[in-house]
Amino acid sequence: MNRDVKIYVAGHRGMVGSAIVRRLKAGGYTNIVTRSHAELDLVNQAAVAEFMKAERPDYIFMAAARVGGIHANNVYRAEFLYQNLMIETNVVNAAWQAGVERMLFLGSSCIYPRDCPQPIREEYLLTGPLEPTNEPYAIAKIAGVKLCESYNRQYGTRYVSGMPTNLYGPNDNYDLDSSHVMPALIRKVHEAKVRGDRQLVVWGSGRPMREFLYVDDMADACVFLMESDVSEGLINVGTGEDITIRELAETIMRVVGFKGEIVYDQTKPDGTPRKLMSVDRLAALGWRATTSLSDGITQAYADFVSWSLLPRAIESLD
Repeated sequence: MNRDVKIYVAGHRGMVGSAIVRRLKAGGYTNIVTRSHAELDLVNQAAVAEFMKAERPDYIFMAAARVGGIHANNVYRAEFLYQNLMIETNVVNAAWQAGVERMLFLGSSCIYPRDCPQPIREEYLLTGPLEPTNEPYAIAKIAGVKLCESYNRQYGTRYVSGMPTNLYGPNDNYDLDSSHVMPALIRKVHEAKVRGDRQLVVWGSGRPMREFLYVDDMADACVFLMESDVSEGLINVGTGEDITIRELAETIMRVVGFKGEIVYDQTKPDGTPRKLMSVDRLAALGWRATTSLSDGITQAYADFVSWSLLPRAIESLD
């Protein structure tokens, strides 16, 4: 990409979008277009079409989505399906109509079958049933992948789909009702330490295995894919390594300095038993993650502490 190209980052206030903006600015890109939800509702088809026609960006990083953890995905199933379908269809179609040839659409590792072979390769898409707790979100993201694929074939666009593993880092969501496992555990461990608790309650059995990617590494991979001129296809983005939820909780406890014991609430769901991404395709292009899990959690915890000091008290500590 030339440094003066116009780049639209959809979802720039979210964890991934804000990291992409940081990475673009660090790389010398200056013509970055953003809109907040108040300024542009991506669910509104007419508004998206008008925006795209007026701005006509050269590149789009599609990081906007309705996201959440197991609880939010399982409870707000209709919203997760409807809103994500609307957001991606509006943006992709309006981009094509405005002549935007290059886009990176971001999905999620949950698009793959619940029990597919490990590590998960891109060709495993649509080879088996999905994890029931996040099926609506996964279906929406699969539709986005196929939408990009179809526009490429029919109209000659160059829309690439990047599938990140579990992400964490600055600007994460720490709301316990809607957050993913990493930020939820960071908050729970911190609060347990502040209260002087002797135990930490963790959902499920602690046995499921998950892979975690620091969000600034994810942003670097996104820019790498666009700069490498990859023009189509589905590409996994991850570290290629995973740990159990138990090991994750223990690592966060060490970083935070909480010395209690873990108690598992097995009335709560585990979700998919294992989700390890094969990153061979991305590695063959020349990119690998560089942030270790311990370093990433240390930086994420510092971000949480800053968040918790803002003038919105943590409810459980009031």
